Amino acid sequence: MSEQVLHDGKIFVGKSIKPEYLDLRLANRHGLITGATGTGKTVTLQVLAEGFSSAGVPVFAADIKGDLSGIAAVGEAKDFLLKRAGETGLADIYRNRAYPSIFWDVFGEQGHPIRATVQDMGPLLLARLLELNEVQEGVLNIAFRVAADEKMPLVDLKDLRALMNDIAARSKEIGTKYGNVAATSIGSIQRRFLVLEEQGANQFFGEPALDIMDFIRLAPDGRGVINLLAADRLMERPRLYATFLLWMLSKLWMTLPEVGDQPKPKLVFFFDEAHLLFNEAPKALLERIEQVARLIRSKGVGVYFITQNPMDVPNSVSAQLGNRVQHALRAFTPQEQRAVKAAATTFRKNPDLDTEKVIMELKVGEALVSMLENKGEPSMVQRTLIRPPEARLGPVSKDERQSVIEYSPVFGKYEEAVDRESAHEILAKRTDAAAQQANAGEGGSWTDVILGGGAGSSGNRSRRGSQGMGDMIGRELQRSLSRTIATTIKNIIVGSIKGGRR
Repeated sequence: MSEQVLHDGKIFVGKSIKPEYLDLRLANRHGLITGATGTGKTVTLQVLAEGFSSAGVPVFAADIKGDLSGIAAVGEAKDFLLKRAGETGLADIYRNRAYPSIFWDVFGEQGHPIRATVQDMGPLLLARLLELNEVQEGVLNIAFRVAADEKMPLVDLKDLRALMNDIAARSKEIGTKYGNVAATSIGSIQRRFLVLEEQGANQFFGEPALDIMDFIRLAPDGRGVINLLAADRLMERPRLYATFLLWMLSKLWMTLPEVGDQPKPKLVFFFDEAHLLFNEAPKALLERIEQVARLIRSKGVGVYFITQNPMDVPNSVSAQLGNRVQHALRAFTPQEQRAVKAAATTFRKNPDLDTEKVIMELKVGEALVSMLENKGEPSMVQRTLIRPPEARLGPVSKDERQSVIEYSPVFGKYEEAVDRESAHEILAKRTDAAAQQANAGEGGSWTDVILGGGAGSSGNRSRRGSQGMGDMIGRELQRSLSRTIATTIKNIIVGSIKGGRR
């Protein structure tokens, strides 16, 4: 373990009037990192990720701008980093090193592909992703219930499309059993699928689906593996980004067993640009987020939200975040002034520190820090200089990234997509079978029809509830032929009678 990072089961964060530590026993009580753009939030995230990894705790983090990827490369002993090391008491022991990392990417370009099935995503998160209203969300819930009852796996968007078309065709039957299904709602949902496909969701929904346990790995030297999600392209689709990360949190919550309080977490999850999670979120979704934040702690998972403004996080969720790092905030508008005041009130008061004033005076790399200690109470807030990271500050090169990907322990597991039989194929087979049955019931050859025999005869037709176009044409031909024969016979008889009279 690195002496410059760890001390007696604690992560060294920085130095105030004393060293400031994050206690690993209390790291699963979650945390919040806030501050204006350019104040050092990403460096703080990197410092904490390095600390957790050194302690043997796997990490997942979204790499918004690409510069967090440098954690996979050896850092450089630059002058300002060496100066920071001296100021934080690390002058004699500061060393640079890389950290074990795995790169992931929803689009499969800058890391291993991450996929989920539609079924795994569930109707609540999918409705959020599609921006559905309450009525449309109800129809989507019915679709998921129909798929479950009829044992049709929902893997990708084409499965959901096929299912929606089938429900539209069976709307009366479905409505009787599950509730009214309006054609207009199905049409609206189908149009939302188009929007989602344009955002690249086809690459996300599919198989092989992510095994969440692949995030919980240790390197051969005992350090926790740092999983980095390439999120620069994903951030262009903010709703997809937020819903995707919430899905992963929910997946962890549902998959991992209860472990209670441990000496250190099983996994730490960093949620950057966290405000996107809460923007315009409906009540049901906010309840899910609060539930996950409250209960995932007992699964040994710590969640750290990173955002610019502490007011971005609802009070019900903010109350769950015990470990706090506050970088500088600006206060030029009344709203920004309220944010500064709100941030100041979240800390345990320090009589020697005007917290509200200090928040606006903090330099880059400085932060107000309050971590949980002893039995879980917050420490007194202190103005802290964050320690320098050991790994590289800045992104890896394209070749370096590719090298990390190819030497990854999961390389080859997710690269090739698999398309197994699911709802789309099952419904296609059902449609083909119905069409073949209808064709078989329409009858035999034209000769049989004309002669009135075979499978298309009127005797057989009378036992069926419906007739095809061939049946109707054959019947008309029979009638026409019968009339012609009757007329001919009549003319012969009448002609012979008239001939006898002469």
